[in-house]
Amino acid sequence: MRIIGFIGLGTMGSPMALNLLNKGYEVVLYNRTRGVAESLAAGRPSASVAASPKEVAREADIVVTMLGDDASVESIYYGANGLFGGLRAGMTVVDCSTVSPELSRRLAADMEEHLADFLDAPVTGSKPAAESGTLLFMVGGREEALDGVRDVLSAMGRAVVHMGPSGAGSQTKLAHNAIAGIIGAAVAEGLAMAVKAGVDPAKFLDVVGSGGAASRFLELKKDKLLAGDFSNQFSLKLMFKDLKLASAFAGELQVPTPVLSATKELFAIGESRGLGELDFSSIARVYEDWIRVSVRGASAPADAASEASAAPTAEAASAAANGKSDDRRRAPRVALNIPLHISVYQWEQEGSFSGQQIEATLYDLSESGLQVRSSFPLAVDMFVVIHFPQEADLPPITGKIIRVVPDRGAFRYGCMLSGLPPFVRLQLEEYLQRKATS
Repeated sequence: MRIIGFIGLGTMGSPMALNLLNKGYEVVLYNRTRGVAESLAAGRPSASVAASPKEVAREADIVVTMLGDDASVESIYYGANGLFGGLRAGMTVVDCSTVSPELSRRLAADMEEHLADFLDAPVTGSKPAAESGTLLFMVGGREEALDGVRDVLSAMGRAVVHMGPSGAGSQTKLAHNAIAGIIGAAVAEGLAMAVKAGVDPAKFLDVVGSGGAASRFLELKKDKLLAGDFSNQFSLKLMFKDLKLASAFAGELQVPTPVLSATKELFAIGESRGLGELDFSSIARVYEDWIRVSVRGASAPADAASEASAAPTAEAASAAANGKSDDRRRAPRVALNIPLHISVYQWEQEGSFSGQQIEATLYDLSESGLQVRSSFPLAVDMFVVIHFPQEADLPPITGKIIRVVPDRGAFRYGCMLSGLPPFVRLQLEEYLQRKATS
């Protein structure tokens, strides 16, 4: 039987390599942290540990790599003692990493110069599918080369689909993960809406799973969401990386992706808040911070993130929604005195506007938005553009006047912020927090 080299023994790679061993293949293992490879090989006569990717290539007939990003792949393939140093004519190398299509095509061209075949074969199905051997491989490259290793891939997955020439597997995976990330964000956002209104989270997710919004994501993550279990099956930092790659790929194609762009920025916030090593379903924690309500079930254990949010229960949110308390007015308010300029636009005629800029101060911050103070009279339902001081490094922000309160010869205006991208919201929160504590 042919010898299989396997490089990259992380969350996905370890169970994939273990499936090969359990199916009777002789496997040469390499991992940058050698102890991981030694632990997997322990007690398994058909497993051995190589000192470098170059040694793996020299000993194996087929090499499979499963790595985290473009930089890791380039290091393993092209670095000192890299895989290219040990290639032999007639070998086939299969990269299951999620990387840019450009890198996959470059690897294929360089392999061809060594008279070796290269297949880009990323997978769908996270850690549970890797463990159960039910991954789906989407493969780019020569179909004849794929036929020569189909049995190896089938030992780790339930399906192997040839997508086209080199790079097609990576292209497919990026488009696929764009959808997966968007669905994950959509579930978190819908759940936040329901729970903030007082709906029971378990019942809500049961309804979603039985309706038109049902998804594989929800099947896999529902119980984890309700339990507050964000142990890693596919990390948030890797999903964020894939969304960035997908966005760049879409840009090359000149395909507009407004939903992908918003989702990418949401995951950027999750990464900045220290959620990168958790499962990507932990994006729900970002919404918990925003709405100050736990979106998890009543039995979910408390953790540092939820304690920091001081999130009220779903029952409290329900009471607020039904008029038993005014959650917005009782939310913590932060006294501020930041000078602002506000652009006010008024409709004239024939589709034109007139505008003027007024001076104001940021009076305070609440859960619903901002409250600004000015002597200039404005009306409810007017839209204004708020300009922060240059030090804030914030773009102009659109707000809608939802409340007017007379205040000693001036007015305090409650402004609901509209159309605020997630990354701008994060910048605003951080700036106001700095000002409140300075």
